[in-house]
Amino acid sequence: MNFYSIRAIYLFELARTRRTLMQSVIAPVLSTSLYFVVFGSAIGSRMVEIDGVSYGAFIVPGLTMLSLLNQSISNASFGIYMPKFSGTIYELLSAPISYVEILIGYVGAAASKSISLGLLILVTARFFVDYEIAHPFLMVGFLALTAVTFSLFGFILGIWADGFEKLQIVPMMIVTPLTFLGGSFYSIDMLPPFWQKVTLLNPVVYLISAFRWSFYEIADVSVTLSAGMILLFLLACLVAVRWMFKTGYRLRA
Repeated sequence: MNFYSIRAIYLFELARTRRTLMQSVIAPVLSTSLYFVVFGSAIGSRMVEIDGVSYGAFIVPGLTMLSLLNQSISNASFGIYMPKFSGTIYELLSAPISYVEILIGYVGAAASKSISLGLLILVTARFFVDYEIAHPFLMVGFLALTAVTFSLFGFILGIWADGFEKLQIVPMMIVTPLTFLGGSFYSIDMLPPFWQKVTLLNPVVYLISAFRWSFYEIADVSVTLSAGMILLFLLACLVAVRWMFKTGYRLRA
């Protein structure tokens, strides 16, 4: 394992965050804070509790997950897409490093930035709503697992995309709607029975449910099932990345 190469890629990607501080950190924190102000403080104070939890506190895990998913995908996809766009990807592929080391460097940096952002959002939420974390270590574990999984997904998206428009299509048209419909602002138990079954087809439901359980020990689906679904998606992403590097899909002209 070439740790020098991993460290070089990792530190280079982290340095990009400092150059895009407004876009990478400040913007998502401010936008999420607005959600807390509107839905947590203003509207939440007029709504009934959900499973014994105030509405403002109930939406904290969902809003954190919303930012985490988008930032994980964005960080990883832009990280690998820019070398493709500039042509430096060929220098990377011809270097004496394996695709595993490339993957660890890019995905590790993207996941690190996303985890830091998620924790920052949780700290910011304290200024607007009161919430408790029943299982802090499991919360961090689910946070890290989700960040790594969707950073892998973003890495795949960055390889697949052949234009900046495609980098935005999946997060904006697929991931964000699935997150809103995945129980970020409500419990799926509040839906009619038919729509409850339909909602279970949404993979984001399992992410938010497991993450919310680590806060309040309430979940829409089994925590074991949620963890299994996350690990299954992680495995699928690893298989896809291995195939892309083995075949050179959109990596070699």
